[in-house]
Amino acid sequence: MSKENVTVNDKKEIFGWAMYDWANSAFSTTIGTVFLGPYVASLARAAAEAAGTTTVSFLGIPIAPDSFLPYCISFSVGMQVLFLPILGAIADYSHLRKQMMQVFATIGALATILMFLVTGGLWWLGGLLFVVANLAFGAAIVFYNAYLPDIASEDERDRVSSYGWAMGYLGGGILLALNLAFFTFSDALGVPGDLAVRINLASAGVWWLGFSFFTWQRLRPRHAARLLPAGETYASIGFKQLRKTVSEIKQFPETIKFLVAYFLYNDGIQTVIAVSSTFAAAPLIQGGLELGTSTLISVILMIQFVAFFGALFWGKLAGWIGAKQSVVVSLVIWAGVVIYAYGGLKGESATAQFFILGIFIAIVMGGSQAISRSLFAQMIPNGKEAEFFSFYEISERGTSWIGPLVFGLANQLFGNLRYAILSLIFFFIAGLILLPFVDVTKAITDAKKYEAEAR
Repeated sequence: MSKENVTVNDKKEIFGWAMYDWANSAFSTTIGTVFLGPYVASLARAAAEAAGTTTVSFLGIPIAPDSFLPYCISFSVGMQVLFLPILGAIADYSHLRKQMMQVFATIGALATILMFLVTGGLWWLGGLLFVVANLAFGAAIVFYNAYLPDIASEDERDRVSSYGWAMGYLGGGILLALNLAFFTFSDALGVPGDLAVRINLASAGVWWLGFSFFTWQRLRPRHAARLLPAGETYASIGFKQLRKTVSEIKQFPETIKFLVAYFLYNDGIQTVIAVSSTFAAAPLIQGGLELGTSTLISVILMIQFVAFFGALFWGKLAGWIGAKQSVVVSLVIWAGVVIYAYGGLKGESATAQFFILGIFIAIVMGGSQAISRSLFAQMIPNGKEAEFFSFYEISERGTSWIGPLVFGLANQLFGNLRYAILSLIFFFIAGLILLPFVDVTKAITDAKKYEAEAR
């Protein structure tokens, strides 16, 4: 099946593609944002108390209970940095992109479902399953993103990418709302709290796997599978393909420039999202807002659903003013968010102000990421989508420790979370400085020139 003979901008296929974002966002919201971290930490603390110590032992290493899952997160990100480029190269060579996406999505979903088994003395299983699920999540996302140039023409990619992000926020938000409601009323339903958490954890895997079938049904492969040469394995081919791509990367200077800008400003975005609840819940004396859990949950849910409309709006904005310009606008708003978080949010109206700030975050959050994805999709050559999107995913995840490190150091240095929040403006200013120098037209020309020479 040749790529050229497959229809682009097919509404049914685009819907099937977007449904994967709907499906896997359950992992990000229910597992990553709300339930797994506190639950595993509570089990680990109980295990430490039962042993009469302040730490738990994992593989003979003493670990603070609250640090176990963060260590697992860091390890899983490191594994992604190591494996995603190889997997992307294998997918591009073999033309088995859809099959590989199916395999890793299934592995991730099953690992998530198995989190139902995390109880008592099996606290460590939560971390191990998360490592497997998060690695599989990242791998499947690479193949998912790589499909964007296949299913949408250049003039439709901003809209389609925004639609996918919007569906992700909606799907993840709906399941999170259902799970929070179930957890809140679990006692009234006669369900113990720990069992309710385990059911919620498993539900994310069921949601992820179940809705993925819409994607498998409608997403079409673009090429016939390529057989391996004699004496080769997919691993050896993957390394050779990756080595070839790295040696050729100098042919795409504008694409590299965009990736540098992206991993800087996206690190700022991810850090703001990650530390917002810490900032909001911290005591006033530490520069926080001292908001209650119910308020935080309300803001999290509000952001999920407002972000749905925000992502769709940014797709239209990119059509009006251009993709790069719309990302620049989003970075200006992100800079305004951290400035206001530093200087505002005071007095009796702090809670209302935080809700309003949350609305601005929601509007710009999905849009800045969705348009960045579609912009990058135009800068890469056909046939190398999975490899380049593996670099894209690494630029998002592999540098995700820098922002939290800057935030933590600023808080430790100044003893105030407001200064820590303000320190994140560096990432948005860096993006605003670098992004205007990216020549998108030249990047597209370079990609097409490479394609012509490769034929």
